[in-house]
Amino acid sequence: MNEFNRSLRLLGTSAALSVMMLSAPQAFAATPADTLVVGFAIDDIITLDPGEAFELSTAEVTANTYEKLVMLDPNDTSKVVGQLAESWKISDDGLTYTFKLKPNLKFASGNPITAEDVAYSFERAVKLDKSPAFLLTQFGLKGDNVAEKAKAADASTFVLTVDKPYAPSFVLNVLTATVASVVDKKVVAAKAKPVTVTAEAKWDNDFGNEFLKTGYAGSGPFKVLTWKANEAVVLEANPNFQGAKPKLKRVIYRYMKESASQRLALENGDIDIARNLEPNDLKAIASKSTLAQTSAPKGTVYYIGLNQKNPNLAKPEVVEAFKYLMDYDAIGATLINGIGKIHQTFLPEGQLGAISENPYKLDVAKAKELLAKAGLKDGFKVTMDVRNTQPVTGIAEAYQQTLAQAGVKLEIIPGDGKQTLTKYRARQHDMYIGQWGSDYFDPNSNAETFTANPDNSDAGKNKTLAWRNAWDVPELTKQTQAALLEKDSAKRAEIYQKLQKEVLAKGPFVIIFQQVEVAGYSAKLKGFKLGPSFDTNFVHNISKD
Repeated sequence: MNEFNRSLRLLGTSAALSVMMLSAPQAFAATPADTLVVGFAIDDIITLDPGEAFELSTAEVTANTYEKLVMLDPNDTSKVVGQLAESWKISDDGLTYTFKLKPNLKFASGNPITAEDVAYSFERAVKLDKSPAFLLTQFGLKGDNVAEKAKAADASTFVLTVDKPYAPSFVLNVLTATVASVVDKKVVAAKAKPVTVTAEAKWDNDFGNEFLKTGYAGSGPFKVLTWKANEAVVLEANPNFQGAKPKLKRVIYRYMKESASQRLALENGDIDIARNLEPNDLKAIASKSTLAQTSAPKGTVYYIGLNQKNPNLAKPEVVEAFKYLMDYDAIGATLINGIGKIHQTFLPEGQLGAISENPYKLDVAKAKELLAKAGLKDGFKVTMDVRNTQPVTGIAEAYQQTLAQAGVKLEIIPGDGKQTLTKYRARQHDMYIGQWGSDYFDPNSNAETFTANPDNSDAGKNKTLAWRNAWDVPELTKQTQAALLEKDSAKRAEIYQKLQKEVLAKGPFVIIFQQVEVAGYSAKLKGFKLGPSFDTNFVHNISKD
């Protein structure tokens, strides 16, 4: 019996039967009264380890299963509020952040949460050095100094020392990111496996990484019971959660790729929430009295990255031409109608310094002129990796048609979220269409990834979007770093406005739209609300009539 089926047995007969029915696409039955079933395209999940996870779906799962020192206030994104931390203070020189933990906190295991657990969580994230580690290492934390820079002063006091007097709002916002989640040291350390010390693996153990890919060691309102790729994530209520206990016993994220399948399952009561509805399916449920819908603007932008390792895509005229070959108006009126708005700059509306300039329109004649100037008047062949989900598949197909009008032959390479992301992160693509959601609600989250590339070599550690697309921009990198030390909000906003204009004009990114997340759901649900980010889509307040 595999791990997933064993977990189903642990759920109990009725709940296990319900989950197994979910895997049969044509089986319709009312969901259990104590269980929330969500239809969701979760094929981007690669790992559930918060020290490694860097995907949007995983951010939602970890937000509901782990806690951090601080979190974004979902009702006011300009504020950061305490989660495990009761209070904090910042030294006069702006280098030391001291956090006092709330009393009587416990992990799901029953172990007490101490400042030592916080320190260990920071240490393991830095030493694991996975994709999101740069969020912490940018503060000067390294494997050989993290034990001193991020440490427990006593059982309830955690002290973080940063290397520069950054804007405090920036530091605190970074600590709301998934990578700053606090793990149970006793549980994780006991599961750590020895590894051979090499140039790549500098430490003698894996800090429980293999275990936490599918395991759990948190303190959130729910605990992870199981995850099986492209099938389901099953969460169970955590009786030791510090806050108001979840209203339902379990949550099941059922992998469903197609919008039409989600709508049909929702209409038949097979799922409680449909999370990836396209405009037509969203419209179809509007007339159903037993269903409701909701939406929330997200700090997420959809874009196409042009790998500068490709000699044709590296030509400035080609980059500009590709921005004129996207039919923004048609996409806005059809594929993203109701689920997004055309937005061509990297900062989403609502963040400090965001501008709303959309200068590009479909202009095939202009694009042909630019391609001819680049010595490519007859066009060329190029590939694009595309996740098998909407609206990106539809956008890719529409782009394929408009590129062809200028002689560019685009081959679409489809794959699931894990496949396309893995290839993209290895810089093995020509073009890639994807989405970028802010890791934290500060403009640096998007600015850094689109405009900073400290080391453009294949061995570069900061794997930003600029790095993934081999865009070597030392001057923009300096400007991005300078913005972190500017405490005057107005001056800081000016820096980000300048950076956005640079990317708009020269960056190898065709930025298309900002997401408006939508969901259809059963009218029986109470307390369901989408947050301003994926890691504020909380499910513990949801109940059923």
